[in-house]
Amino acid sequence: MKFVVFSLFLVIFDLCIAQEKEYLAELQQHRKAIDLKFADEEESPLEENDLRDFKNLDYFEADPKFRLKAKFVRTPNTPLFAMPTTTLRLPLYRKYAEIYFSLNGKKYKLDCYQNQELISDPEYHDYLFLPFTDLTNGETTYSGGRYLDLRIPEGDSIILDFNKTYNPYCAYNGEYSCPVVPNENHLEIPVAAGVKKF
Repeated sequence: MKFVVFSLFLVIFDLCIAQEKEYLAELQQHRKAIDLKFADEEESPLEENDLRDFKNLDYFEADPKFRLKAKFVRTPNTPLFAMPTTTLRLPLYRKYAEIYFSLNGKKYKLDCYQNQELISDPEYHDYLFLPFTDLTNGETTYSGGRYLDLRIPEGDSIILDFNKTYNPYCAYNGEYSCPVVPNENHLEIPVAAGVKKF
């Protein structure tokens, strides 16, 4: 009996290792695609001087603990609001859902938003915007916070992958207009994952 249990444990352990390797390989490809975009003068948000010397963005080491399953609670019929940006632009958003998750044994909540202009675009009709700040801002990450892109899930759960958090374009170039992170989306923890400050 003990041998059967131990064998089962080994199978599960090997499966977990394989899944982690697969995830890390996928994340590496994701980051490589971002770096290629930043190196492309047609697509890059970088200023000319920075683009000339660009090789890749600086990332935190991938950490599977920052990829987690969260509870997705829709908030229907919330009012539209003009989200402040780093310029005078005021795009229309509405709060779409509240996301509840645990990290390092503590519980947290973040709000995610739906851009009212993007919902008419077939490619982005299910796109959700999750801006947040945390205790790394101004130290190892951009002072204005970072963003995470999500897609509307079918059920009441969603995968949050902080390893894929990125800087707003205004972190690289002052000509861009970027949404300012709402106060309610501040995390009182350091999220040492994703893109570091430039």
